[in-house]
Amino acid sequence: MRRKRIATFGGLAAAAIAVGLPMLPAQAQVSQLPAHPGRVGTSYSDPAPDPAMATSANPLAAGLGAKIAAAREATAKYATSLRAAKADGYRIITKMIPDMGFHFMNPKIAGFSIRKPQILVYEHAGPNSWQLGALEWVFTKMPKSPPLPDATFGSFPAACHFADGTFIPDKNANSCPAKAPRSGAKFTFWHPDLITMHVWVWYPNPAGLFSGMNPLVAPFNSG
Repeated sequence: MRRKRIATFGGLAAAAIAVGLPMLPAQAQVSQLPAHPGRVGTSYSDPAPDPAMATSANPLAAGLGAKIAAAREATAKYATSLRAAKADGYRIITKMIPDMGFHFMNPKIAGFSIRKPQILVYEHAGPNSWQLGALEWVFTKMPKSPPLPDATFGSFPAACHFADGTFIPDKNANSCPAKAPRSGAKFTFWHPDLITMHVWVWYPNPAGLFSGMNPLVAPFNSG
């Protein structure tokens, strides 16, 4: 990716996942980082689609097709079944993040496997109707080389997470309360600072395959 993008969201925050640790919910900040550490930009909003995104948005580019196909095959059972995802250990970590979705994480998945994303990003299409939009992988530090060609990265701060999808940014796991301060929802887990890689495997995205935001899911922003 040729530049860094930083997006700040009011209300609900962007999600990420701890490798083998629990994850996050409601108010936070997500940063889009370049695949190569050291190349940093300064934009504060998701930019308009860039023609340069065409390569990374094309699943056949740079040998990406086979990996995307493997990711789709492995997650096909979750495409329209949030119940199946929950049965396999995915738990809510954020409520609806505008132009992104609800994030569900499996804290038991560690490391990078194209067939095992730590986070599933869903669009809530209606009562009991959920559509998988993006897959997300998380790392506790920036990978030395992009796991996928032309990948870009985001970030999520250390946080305490609760069963209703809310969260509290907190560097210290020991200070997480047993219940969410406002809702009283049960504490589920804490995770450290995370690097995240968003991939829109299940929903088209004119902003690019690795973009954090997707204008086509705006109709679902009401949650």
